[in-house]
Amino acid sequence: MARFTAEQLEAARDRLVPDVVADGLHVLFCGINPGLMTAATGHHFARPGNRFWPVLHLSGFTPRLVKPSEQGELPAYGLGITNVVARATARADELSAEEYREGGRLLATKVARLRPRWLAVVGVTAYRAAFYERKAQVGPQERMIEGTRVWVLPNPSGLNAHWTAATMAEEFARLRVAAEAGAQEITEN
Repeated sequence: MARFTAEQLEAARDRLVPDVVADGLHVLFCGINPGLMTAATGHHFARPGNRFWPVLHLSGFTPRLVKPSEQGELPAYGLGITNVVARATARADELSAEEYREGGRLLATKVARLRPRWLAVVGVTAYRAAFYERKAQVGPQERMIEGTRVWVLPNPSGLNAHWTAATMAEEFARLRVAAEAGAQEITEN
């Protein structure tokens, strides 16, 4: 991975990073917002300490460890990536409550258009802020968006020390099993 100077990373602030999406995905993963490394590279979850890609593999969603630069392969696995808030910041705490609320509204519109089987929001705090669900916990949610089920996953940031890669992979795997069960039901009907 290329090395960036502090100035190059700062220049990526407020950039938008294109979604990795397709119609009818099994799971659309939704980050909080792009970090500066993601914005600088154009690849989701690109910061070296972020555990998204290793956990995606450990949980069985991908047959091998996919690199951020290979994110375009995800739709072939029935997976995609978007964000609650589109603009890049150094830290999620730079986002306003209004940005989260507007992000939740725009995300619901995107989900209604793309119709993934599951929306997986990585970060319970982001989910709570975007969808006014103050008591939401990690796991499947009662909320549905136009027929799409919602699951909240732990934030894979290296700053989230409460969750290890192994415990995160267990939670991601629970979603994978649910997504696979739903896919099997669809093919049987």
